[in-house]
Amino acid sequence: MRLTSLDVFRGITIAGMILVNMAGVADKVYPFLEHADWNGCTLADLVFPFFLFIVGVAMFFSLSKYTKAFRPTASVYRRIITRSAILFALGLLLNGFWTYDFTTIRIMGVLQRISVAYLLAALAILNLPRKALWVLAGIILIGYWVAMTYIPVPDYGAGVLTRGGNLGAYIDRLIIPTVHLYKGDNFNSMGDPEGLFSTLPAVVTVLAGYLTGKWLRNQPITTRTSINLALIGIICLVIGWDWGFIFPINKKLWTSSYVLFTSGWAMVLLAACYELIEVRNFRRWAKPFEVVGLNAIFIFVASVLQIKILVKTNIGTGDTATTTYDWIYEHFFGGGMNGSLLFAIVTLLFWWAVAYLMYWRRWFVKV
Repeated sequence: MRLTSLDVFRGITIAGMILVNMAGVADKVYPFLEHADWNGCTLADLVFPFFLFIVGVAMFFSLSKYTKAFRPTASVYRRIITRSAILFALGLLLNGFWTYDFTTIRIMGVLQRISVAYLLAALAILNLPRKALWVLAGIILIGYWVAMTYIPVPDYGAGVLTRGGNLGAYIDRLIIPTVHLYKGDNFNSMGDPEGLFSTLPAVVTVLAGYLTGKWLRNQPITTRTSINLALIGIICLVIGWDWGFIFPINKKLWTSSYVLFTSGWAMVLLAACYELIEVRNFRRWAKPFEVVGLNAIFIFVASVLQIKILVKTNIGTGDTATTTYDWIYEHFFGGGMNGSLLFAIVTLLFWWAVAYLMYWRRWFVKV
């Protein structure tokens, strides 16, 4: 069984990633395309957890035959490990692009988090019954909250949820040399927004998607199913919001409240896609997103490489030289917030054209 609504949801998410990444390079960006500086959640902060949630939903359909009648074999584990390794390697490719200085390359990143979260979630799914997955998810979320709140960090103390003082950053510094940690967004090499410890609750985001896919598979294709999924999402959203008053919603720490809050929104959006596409068969509007969703990883990696090329290359020489991105941004789109948005939209249309060509030629890049 293949859910077209899931492919559409994936395409919407990749489109959001391109808009956020492309606009985010500019000096002036509309607030909804910017990540929250620390605590809080903007539209941009929903994109990454949406993708992890989608990974989980897709995992149900790809792994279901191994969790029922057949026990997973060594070859199944090899495929999972190989896929995880490829994703991690692609992440390193993006991090080191242009210079490839392995003495300072950042180890973690978006694709690396997807890689590790996918691997850990897959191992849990293949070896634990559904009820145990619920228990595991609860233990991780509550345990992460307790650890981040009550385990003291040397020189900072317990419950200090700042960039440098939080437990996750401390664990990152213990395991990963400082030169290999993230250096942007005022982190000052104190930790990593896709660090090791904060990847544990990200595993729950994947499990939430998996359990949603398992639930959907056993439901009739009716409006009642869409409503029930949306209601479950709203409940998760509200619980996450309330939890945020004592454990702030924070993407860079991937807090437990953030997991529930963003998973709730993911369920609501998936319910909307499910209702329109699977139940009501309204599909024409969704085709552009489906096309992008079918080659999601390729489009994401290629679009990030494009941004890096635009930022690393210059127009002009000497003191008057400007990055190719800034030159195009100012000369073709007029600068400012409208310019950054328009530049991002044009970029999205370009990658949609690439995705459509690949779809037309039946080129599907799978990892």
